[in-house]
Amino acid sequence: MEHARPLPPELVERYRVWRERRTPEKLAHLVEAATNAQNPKAMIIACCDSRVLISEIFGNAPGDFFILRNIANLVPPNEADGRSHGTSAAIEYAVIALGIEHLIVLGHYGCGGVRGCHDMLAGLAPELDTPTSFVGTWLRLLKPGFEALAGRGLAYEERISALEREAILVSLENLMTFPFVAEAVHSGKLELHGLWKDIRNGSLEIYDSTTGTFGPL
Repeated sequence: MEHARPLPPELVERYRVWRERRTPEKLAHLVEAATNAQNPKAMIIACCDSRVLISEIFGNAPGDFFILRNIANLVPPNEADGRSHGTSAAIEYAVIALGIEHLIVLGHYGCGGVRGCHDMLAGLAPELDTPTSFVGTWLRLLKPGFEALAGRGLAYEERISALEREAILVSLENLMTFPFVAEAVHSGKLELHGLWKDIRNGSLEIYDSTTGTFGPL
């Protein structure tokens, strides 16, 4: 592949530093994780945002989590149309093949995808509101959340903050459109969770379905 180029020096240096810092214990753990089939108890659907570090919240041992990242941590509704669906495929694999017990949708403060969705649907980002924009097409999944904010009288930044949490709720709702997810939830084999992370201080909020609100974890 002629367009593939060498890694930039700073990434090579980071790798070498990591390699040199490996202890015999860490190496043994890596060998064990690679030798045995993966058996994570939880899947995390998070945003692609480079500031959202899963390891910062729950640790980073190999094999702990099955992780999927996409723009604005969105889950599309079930569409068994024979086309390629990367997010849906990952969810199916996690629930059916891996038998995860917990599925976490993790949103965050300052999500550029959520802001882009808001601005697109508010007519402020016409460059996204076009059939040729992959980002805009993806973000339309959040339209129900945007519409849920109508009539609340929120200021601009308040709407963005509220929509970050709505993105989590839309994903949780869409998860239940997958028959294998709904069956696992109703049988008690799988639990769904909604978390929002404030990347300014690392704190978490969790969604409480009994009150319909997010609160400190």
